[in-house]
Amino acid sequence: MLQEGQTDLNSLFEKYMNNERIFKNKDVLRHSYTPKELPHRREQIETLVHILVPVLRGETPSNIFVYGKTGTGKTVTVRYVTEDLIKISQKYNIPVDVIYLNCEIIDTQYRVLANIVNYFREESGVEVPLVGWPTDEVYTQLKKVVDMKERFLIIVLDEIDKLVKKSGDDVLYSLTRINTELKNAKVSIIGISNDLRFKEYLDPRVLSSLSEEEVVFPPYDANQLRDILMQRAQEAFYDGVLDDAVVPLCSALAAREHGDARRALDLLRVSGEIAEREMSPKVTEKHVWKAQEKIEQDTMEEVIKTLPLHSKILLYAIVLLDENGELPANTGDVYSVYRELCEYLDLEPLTQRRISDLINELDMLGIVNAKVVSKGRYGRTKEIRLNITPYKVKNIYRFEETLRPLISVSMLKQRRLFYG
Repeated sequence: MLQEGQTDLNSLFEKYMNNERIFKNKDVLRHSYTPKELPHRREQIETLVHILVPVLRGETPSNIFVYGKTGTGKTVTVRYVTEDLIKISQKYNIPVDVIYLNCEIIDTQYRVLANIVNYFREESGVEVPLVGWPTDEVYTQLKKVVDMKERFLIIVLDEIDKLVKKSGDDVLYSLTRINTELKNAKVSIIGISNDLRFKEYLDPRVLSSLSEEEVVFPPYDANQLRDILMQRAQEAFYDGVLDDAVVPLCSALAAREHGDARRALDLLRVSGEIAEREMSPKVTEKHVWKAQEKIEQDTMEEVIKTLPLHSKILLYAIVLLDENGELPANTGDVYSVYRELCEYLDLEPLTQRRISDLINELDMLGIVNAKVVSKGRYGRTKEIRLNITPYKVKNIYRFEETLRPLISVSMLKQRRLFYG
């Protein structure tokens, strides 16, 4: 018998279990899902197949570099083609292994080499710890385990630019020259990058040893995105739950984001989740607009969490100015508050020139708006405004030990800081 004020949890869950079903298979809308068909990527698929088909003739394929903005289908297309390559190689008894590494997570030379060695742990009995071995020893073990038998090994380095920018290109140099040190196996690389200028970061020695083929993925337009979403929606949702306007709206909104198919899929999935939460029998335009707002908020929060320390302190200086009604402010005003915050945290402040660069970076990320305006005979100045509510910034900083002390900082109109 429930006492007054108690809740029957079973009835709460049953309420949501028994409401109208929206999703038939939500995983179809995830980025990691590889569909049976890839609309509007036939040209790129054919190019990749043409480059990789020498494997089936016993020849080493060229290294491949895949370029394109986020959400243009690079990763899913590479997975689609390599999965088919594995199937056909098994049919003809040709030993092919494909190792997929996300360099946003596996972002050092040691981790890349260790993950390749550990892929063969069952076959070789060798396992490299996450840290602790000399890198040269890991590379030696890699050559041993890969060369244990005749095989073709294709290493996919997704977001390869993140690896090179953080750790340099030594690992690429090693992997592109490894075939000269192997007797049985052959290795080739598929690098995937969102940065069209990626090769500018590479040493000329690495460039000369790559001998790569390039495949460029252009952004999708709204019609192409609609085709992609329609294909996924048929598998993801039950019949009749999507209003006719939902897919075109998701497509149009994502097309504004440089033709980002990931954004379009996220919009469609989150729209369905919101409709489900509201116990609505259908997904409508209203749910798409709510999903757009939620995704933008979540994305902004993620960007702020990953900012460097001094960018976070700079952002908080702008938050304080906003709370005191002193925005728009110029770079000098922001810098003076930033310096006091650094002093409070016992940190050495960056120069004003460097802070000006960081303001431009925050502007590019959409966190602030930094607009150069003319003051007539007084010249030109940069006016800085905040594009996110101070509350959201503070809420993020509450969970960061280094920045939590800033939450107690407020500012008097005389621009002096006091600590409450």
